[in-house]
Order: sequence, then structure tokens, then C-alpha cells
Amino acid sequence: MAPVPISPIKVGHIDDVQELRKVKPTTIPERFVRDQVERPELASILSSPSNIPVVNFSKLINGNNRDEQHDEISKLRTACEEWGFFQVVNHEIDLSLLEGIEKVAKDFFMLPLEEKQKYPMMPGTVQGYGQAFVFSEDQKLDWCNMFALGVEPHCIRNPKLWPKKPAAFSETVEIYSREIRKLCKNLLKYVAMSLGLKGDVFEEMFGTAVQAVRMNYYPPCSRPDLVLGLSPHSDGSALTVLQQGKGSSVGLQILKENTWVPVQPIPNALVINIGDTIEVLTNGRYKSVEHRAVTHREKDRLSIVTFYAPSYEIELGPMPELVDENNPCKFRRYNHGEYNKRYVTNKLQGKKTLEFAKIPTKNPSSKGLHPVPHQEYPQLKSCK
Repeated sequence: MAPVPISPIKVGHIDDVQELRKVKPTTIPERFVRDQVERPELASILSSPSNIPVVNFSKLINGNNRDEQHDEISKLRTACEEWGFFQVVNHEIDLSLLEGIEKVAKDFFMLPLEEKQKYPMMPGTVQGYGQAFVFSEDQKLDWCNMFALGVEPHCIRNPKLWPKKPAAFSETVEIYSREIRKLCKNLLKYVAMSLGLKGDVFEEMFGTAVQAVRMNYYPPCSRPDLVLGLSPHSDGSALTVLQQGKGSSVGLQILKENTWVPVQPIPNALVINIGDTIEVLTNGRYKSVEHRAVTHREKDRLSIVTFYAPSYEIELGPMPELVDENNPCKFRRYNHGEYNKRYVTNKLQGKKTLEFAKIPTKNPSSKGLHPVPHQEYPQLKSCK
């Protein structure tokens, strides 16, 4: 998952949004009320969902002929270049497994609060139950409950945070994560081919890939125009895989041409987005895209999100094949663990985390993030 800072962080009182909804269904505490500029416009909440690109996975791996596979790789290339998001259909993951992970996730969130609090997400960490990316007592909060776990490699796991209830939770997460891991490896093969690279280039580069899962539950909110389910951000991963619960409200929005566009997942499809890691490796050709979640007045929403990224020990930078006179190097080389440390020790703020790796062009004095104070990060140690 992610490195865990040791220094104590004061985050103040954080209300559990499910409990708020039960006790005071029309009350929105001040910490959840966004500043005017951040509030989702009602028009964007209610507008028709967009048709983001769809990639047929079966045509990538089982194309009836080379032309069919080539056409699908072209669709993948366009999706990565123009959207940074796409939906995958015919992904070969058993639908009963999708239903199973959705059931255990929903059942976990429906447990009594005292049971969920046995697995707390401590301030400054990103595993357990609670709210991630909160670093101050006056920071605005998301209208969301999260439950996150490190999955691979095993050395990033915290066994104390794997719940005993629901009974099938751990086994289902293990099986689901194995299938999603296979999908990510396969998708990255075709992402590489869409760039004219060898299909195994990312797998060879990434080492033992890091994988984490996060379940998000967004209760209904009486004032969806005042809050955000999840703050705008890009992902630090190479690929992110999102599964939305059946019957959930439309909540995911992506920033395209400075407009927040709603995304309605196709039934049984998975939503894939490009993370910061791929943006750097492709020298900006494939860009990570800001996205956020909004809430609904009457309907809840459940999502299961998997993050797939290189080993923390790997050094990353633009691939030489994608740098030339017309496309000069846009990012410096850096250790992925260093990047991840910055990602989890800052609140979600668009694509700000990536600033530290950018090579200045027009304004050499421009500043990225302030350096993170020196701390020990146990999870950055070798997993060998």
C-alpha cells in the first residue's frame, strides 16, 4: 500500500457520515461544507452521463484476426491520449466474483460502527476504516467512509486491519485481487503495444507490483450541492480499476476540457484510469486525469477501487523511446517510494503531487510541493 508516517497528526473530530445520516439526516456539519469555488454545480450533478471510451478486452486478447486486435489497440490508444479513462467490457472476470466483492464490501459498511472501528485508519495512514488524506483540524472532509487495505506484496499488509466480519470478506478480497492483478498486467501489455513498445516492458520494469484495494461508501446527502464525496485528485498508480456497486447513483466525474463530466459505468464493466506513473513513463503522452465523486440526495453509492503501481524500490522517469527533439523530457527521474511518500502525506489536491517531478519549462522558479519533513517510512524497506 503506502508508507506510513510515524509523526502524530492532529485531525480534530471527524464525524462518521453513515452515523450522521442516521441521527441527523438533514444536518451538514461545517467541516463537510465546501468553499463556494469547490462546490459541485447542480447542473453537473444532474447532467447526462458521458460516453467515455469502451475497450473490448476479448478483442485485445482473442481477436479473430490481427486487424480486429489492431483496431481495439487503436481504441485503447485514443482512450489513453484523449480521456485518461475508459471502460473495459468482456474482461473475463467472473460476474459472480464482482457480485461477491460488492456484497462483502456493502455488508462491511453496514456493520455497527463499533465493529468497523476495530480497524481504524489512523491519522496520516491509508489503511483501515475512516477517512484518508486528512492532515489538519480545519481541513474540509469528504462525504464518504473508506475501508482500505494493502494487498501485494504481503509485506505491506497490516493483518490486524483485515476484518473477521463479514466471514467471507478476506477470502473474497484475495480471489478478487488476484483476478484484478491479472487484468492490470494484461491491460498494461496492450498499453505498451499502443505506444509501439514491447508488450512486457511495464511488467519487467515494475518489479513486484504494489496493489491496494479501497472500498468507498457514500451515503445519501440532503445537500449534495454543498459537499463532495471525494476531493478532486489524480491517482498515483499506474492503473486504477473501479467497480461501481449495482444500483448506485452516478457519482464519478472526470475533468475534461475544464468541465466536470459525469461517468455512468456500463453494467458489469470496469472503469480504468491512467495514473501519474503512466503519465511520467510516457513523458506526458498518456495523462492522468483529475476526477472526483459527488453525492446524491436520495441514493447511496458503493465503489471498489484497486490501485496497481510499481514496486516502491523502482526508479521511474520518461522512457527513452518517448523522448526526442519534439518531445523533450518533461519529468525528472525519481524513486517511486519517494513519490508515494509525497502522495500519502498530502491532502488530495488535483495533480499537485506530480509537480515535484516536473522539469520546469517556461518558469524555472515555479515551485511544486514543499519537501516532506524527514521521517522514517518503514514500508519503504525492501520486501525481500
